[in-house]
Amino acid sequence: MSGPTVDELFIADEPAAWRAAGFEVAGDLCEVGTVRLRLEGPGRGRGIVAWSVRGARSLELDGLATARSVADPAAGGRHPNGAVRVDHLVVLTPALDRTVVALRAAGFDLRRMRDGATPGGSTRQAFFRMGELILECVAAPEGTKIAGDPGGPARLWGISFLAEELDETGAALGELLGEPRDAVQPGRRIATVRGEAGLGPAVAFMSPGPGAIPV
Repeated sequence: MSGPTVDELFIADEPAAWRAAGFEVAGDLCEVGTVRLRLEGPGRGRGIVAWSVRGARSLELDGLATARSVADPAAGGRHPNGAVRVDHLVVLTPALDRTVVALRAAGFDLRRMRDGATPGGSTRQAFFRMGELILECVAAPEGTKIAGDPGGPARLWGISFLAEELDETGAALGELLGEPRDAVQPGRRIATVRGEAGLGPAVAFMSPGPGAIPV
């Protein structure tokens, strides 16, 4: 794969919340496919507070808190909730073109841009290939706090996990998982984790399908 890849996501959540959502967690570490989730507790803020990447030409990524990594990829197995890998990692930005320029300058592999509405209210997205996952950069919807600060930084915002069977994920999470709906990618379904789960980032599970990796 060309371009940078993700090693770790640093998340300001207690490990217990992720165990309750059906993830296997050892200490503060959860491995999903090739990606490590480091569950550091709420002391650093909320959600995904930083990440580490391999192979970037620069760590100046439009405000994303980034460390360099040379570690080998994780080798996480299938989790009780059915998750087998990270499908999408979502970045929200008040200035999509600016963020795209910064990522491309750092060697990130831009695959396509998309204009069109999403269920979250955004109308523009950019997709970068990062090994087995896609980095989806989303223009912050109008009226949101992020969009209201056009000079502000891009932010790591959410994670979508590939689940082999959404019905199995629903059984594992019960009322913590919303109803599956059609995803933007044709032939796929997505279900979001409700706030009652106590997870800081926006978290969703997606079914396999032909749109799993945009090209």
